[in-house]
Amino acid sequence: MRKVFQAELHQIGEGLIEISDLVLEAIAKATASFATADLPSAQEVIAADARIDFLQNDLDERAIDVLALQGPVASDLRMIVGSLRMSASLERMGDLARHIAQLTRLRFPNPVIPASLTETFAELARLDIFIAGKVTELLESRDLELVAEISAAKSQINKLHKTVFATMAAPEWQETAATTVDVTLASRYFERFGDHGVSVARKVSYLVTGEWQPEEFLAV
Repeated sequence: MRKVFQAELHQIGEGLIEISDLVLEAIAKATASFATADLPSAQEVIAADARIDFLQNDLDERAIDVLALQGPVASDLRMIVGSLRMSASLERMGDLARHIAQLTRLRFPNPVIPASLTETFAELARLDIFIAGKVTELLESRDLELVAEISAAKSQINKLHKTVFATMAAPEWQETAATTVDVTLASRYFERFGDHGVSVARKVSYLVTGEWQPEEFLAV
């Protein structure tokens, strides 16, 4: 029975990695379509989100079955409960990638953002992709040095997020109301994607150490 239990835990861990891989693919493709007003790529991201949702539901059902049938304790219990929470964060990251793609589709054939913010959003995209990649690596390796890298990238996102709003608040901002709304939503989607990446990282850290240290992430 113990071997079966460990195999089930392994499958749950592999399921998280599979979802994380799909999230990385989604955010990379969504941000590329966002930058170039590429409608076919945006449509692919929107359609592919159903796969992430399905895998999350499947993983959660398996985790709940293990809780009900195996009666795990201590570190095994942390693993299962943590997996449920991480799958929710990963699923939300997939949703945010879909939201970015939906903005691209909404404004096609025009770009979502004005030229003055192109470089800012390109950097936001780079950081989100970086975080998504490091989250997958962290789930595979449990190397806690990656947690600090994810947190540092999120701090950079926070600064860029603030500059977007500073730009819109400046007297020079002469864009339409629709563009202002689009930029506000887009910046929030990019920023929240990073938040959920940090959330996953914190939970992996807790699984490895058994200690919850939110003070390390107060700047995020």
